[in-house]
Amino acid sequence: MSNDPSSEKARQQIDENLKRVFQAQEEAELPDRFKQLLEQLKAQDSQTGDAS
Repeated sequence: MSNDPSSEKARQQIDENLKRVFQAQEEAELPDRFKQLLEQLKAQDSQTGDAS
């Protein structure tokens, strides 16, 4: 890739936008179905003694 200032600025903007998108996803609440599945997995782990 070239090292010209406009390319660097574009890369920085892309980086910032990606960080915003991933942060928003990280902060979003899990759907109820996913929560239920996680609880089922935790219950299975505790029954088999494999809980971490």
